[in-house]
Parts: sequence; structure tokens; C-alpha cells
Amino acid sequence: MSDIREIARRKNGRSTFRQTHQNADGREVYLYSHSNKLRSPSGAALNREAQSSELRWHPLRQEWNVYAAARQNRTYKPGAAADPLAPMIAGGPATEVPFEDFDVAVFENRFPAFSASTKTVSHPHVRTEPAEGACEVVVYCPDAEGSLGTLSDARRALLVEAWIDRYKAHFESGLEYVLPFENRGDEVGVTLHHPHGQIYAFDRTPEPQAKALAAFRDGFDLAADLERWRTDYWVAEAGGVVQFAPPFARFPYETWIASRRRRRGPWEFDDEEIESFSHLLGAATRRYDAFFNRPTPYMLTLQAAPRTAGAAYQFTAQFYPILRSPDRLKFLASVEQATGIFTVDVVPETAAAALRSVSDE
Repeated sequence: MSDIREIARRKNGRSTFRQTHQNADGREVYLYSHSNKLRSPSGAALNREAQSSELRWHPLRQEWNVYAAARQNRTYKPGAAADPLAPMIAGGPATEVPFEDFDVAVFENRFPAFSASTKTVSHPHVRTEPAEGACEVVVYCPDAEGSLGTLSDARRALLVEAWIDRYKAHFESGLEYVLPFENRGDEVGVTLHHPHGQIYAFDRTPEPQAKALAAFRDGFDLAADLERWRTDYWVAEAGGVVQFAPPFARFPYETWIASRRRRRGPWEFDDEEIESFSHLLGAATRRYDAFFNRPTPYMLTLQAAPRTAGAAYQFTAQFYPILRSPDRLKFLASVEQATGIFTVDVVPETAAAALRSVSDE
């Protein structure tokens, strides 16, 4: 069964609708659109794989890591005919999205690292806990090729609305931290090139985000710093939202996107900020591709407040390109992996100036 409902209505009169469909294996698929047309499935989707995951405690690093052996069998660089993120044509092979057309689709990952059904486990040699949470795949478009930079402004705004809806759903389920992200490029380890991202939702706040929350609660004011950084670190601005290279960036050409006003997450954006944020997501991707003269491999994370954070947080979308020049990768080698201390080859103010000089068209 499928149902459709309006989840957002903007001042420009545009509404966002979500259609919910449950696959035969119990996993749900969410279709997001600016149209209230109810789509009919064209077949049965791929089935959920066996799940096996747990958290194990690292006593020297004082951290939890997730062990998910079933992910070893996840889809690896399929041919075009076997694209699991493609629309499903009636009579054709099964895919993850059992509809002949869609705009933006979100579904529960077949190979999750975290899930609501994980079991309590024990191990004779290390502390363990259930790997509770959720893992979802976000498909940006039905086309097999493209990027955030090639989507229309309306499609990127729809993607932002989908992210907002998933933040709200996971928070309402009691999960504490939600991280939408995208990995782009073979160099980052991408195994499916259909334009997509993912969402991980955790039952606890990961340590880096917990430290960020503590910094904001102790008085760090990113919005005020943004104004002081305007001359040297801003790359682009649209409607009160800024792309900038933070002066403490760890990757060459790392940039962030944030509102000039404190917003805990995109769910607090007004209509103009949603449009501006979605525009800058595309502009940033196009700017990177023009600067490096190639599709830029990067990691993108949306860093929003934890569910119980209160007002003290500033949302950022953070791009980590892993190139330091068109033909040179930024490797995280021994010292950086062992100590967490990064060696940055391009200072952020130089990176900001270089990126500003490149068109995002």
C-alpha cells in the first residue's frame, strides 16, 4: 500500500509531497515530489539482505566502532543494466525503487551498518552493544549520471526538503543524531555512481559532533565569525547563506556552507534560506569541478544539532575534497591516521581566493 501527504508548503505556493510505500520485505520507500500524483509500483523491489552488526569498544582510543560483516557483500560497481538505484521498468530487473519514475527517493539500506532490529550481542574479549540506528539511501534523480551540480535548483530544493523530513522522522523515533552525507568519486570509495547520498541516524551523538556541541555551548559563535571572515574566507553568498573556507580547514580546498544566522539544522531555514542553500550546494560542486577541471571526488556531510542539543548549535554543510591539485590526491597517511593531526598543504585563505576566481556556472 502507498499513501501520499503534503509535508511542506512554501510562501511561493510550492508544496512538497511524500509518498510512502512498503516493500514486501518490510522496508519503506519514500518518494518526494512537488506534485501530489500518486505513483503505482511497477514490480517487487530487491529484498533486504541478512543483517549482522554490533558496536565494539576500542579501549585505547576510547571509542565505539561498528562491525557489519554483511556489508562486505554490498553491490560493487554494477553495469548500467544492473543499476540498483534506477527506476524499475515493468517486466525489467528488480531495483531498490520499484517505480517507473520518481523525483527524489529515499529507502532503507539493504546492507545497513545500523538498524532498529539489531540484537544484543556479547563477545568474550571486548565490550559490545547493539548497533542501533538507521541507514538510508537518498537517490537524487532517476538519471544514472549527474551530480548535485547538474540537478535543477527545484530538484536540489526538493532534496533539501527530503533531508528535513528525514531529520524530523528520525528525531521523532528517538534517535539522537542524524547525518546526511555524500561520497563522490572512485577515489573516495564510491561503488555506485548513480547520483545519490546516504543518511545515518545514531542512538547517540558521535564524538566529533559532541565536541562541536560543547564548543557552541561554551560560546563559540560561528555566525559572528562568519562576518569577520568575509574578506579572506568567503567564496560565494546567496540570500544570507555563505560558502566559505574556514581558517581551520583540515583538507586543501575544504569549504563549508552555512546561514549567516544561527540555525540548528535545515529544518529551521526559511524559504529564502532553503532556496539559497540548495543553490550553493550545486554552485559549490560546479565550482570544484571547474577549478580541478574534472569531476571532483569529495566527502560531503550535513552537520546539524543533535536532537536534544537545545539552541546552541550552528548547522553547516561541509565539503572535503580529496584533491590538492587536479592530478594529486590528498592522502590521510600514517601520522594523520595515527594522531588525528592533519597536515594541510594549502592554507584556507589561499584556497578561498583560488575558488572565488572560478565561475560556478
